[in-house]
Amino acid sequence: MNIANIRTDYKLMTLNESDVLPNAIAQFDAWWQQAVHSEIEEVNAMTLATVSSDGKPDARIVLLKNFSEEGFEFFTNYNSAKGKELAENPYACLVFFWKELERQVRITGRVKKVSAARSDEYFYSRPAGSRVGAWSSPQSEVIASREVLEANEKHFKEQFGEDIPRPEHWGGYAVMPESIEFWQGRSNRLHDRLLYTLENGTWKIKRLAP
Repeated sequence: MNIANIRTDYKLMTLNESDVLPNAIAQFDAWWQQAVHSEIEEVNAMTLATVSSDGKPDARIVLLKNFSEEGFEFFTNYNSAKGKELAENPYACLVFFWKELERQVRITGRVKKVSAARSDEYFYSRPAGSRVGAWSSPQSEVIASREVLEANEKHFKEQFGEDIPRPEHWGGYAVMPESIEFWQGRSNRLHDRLLYTLENGTWKIKRLAP
């Protein structure tokens, strides 16, 4: 197979200025509802891109857990690579790709930790195994073998039983959007791209060339 010959011609939908809402969060919600109702698998999976203090980019998939005018939330270990990078440079980019709808959304903005109460709320909604996992994994650190994780899991299960508290090193972040781009695939690579930028508290919409 020649990789260069792999291509898809996008023809499902269009994206015009007359079709979108003036508020970027409301527009995201409209697309989100369509994606959910399209039964896309792992619809909340998104790429999180961060940059370290020395300018080196990093990216990985995380899961969206909530969104509002206050930001787009995800949860992780604060001591992980992404946590350390966000402490050094508190800006990030999120990317959703919903291939079934031939759509992409890119969100950029400043990142802040959510409140302890919000982190508690989400943590205690998780299954017990996931809560133990937050204690068991020294995320992003080098470990000798898989057995280290299994031994940690056994230890914390015995220590906490069913009453598993949230570790101080684990919690949520919110990406507070400064720009949101909506991308709709079109035929012949002449895609539709509408960019919302937040200017003095108001969303401005501009069309970008594909």
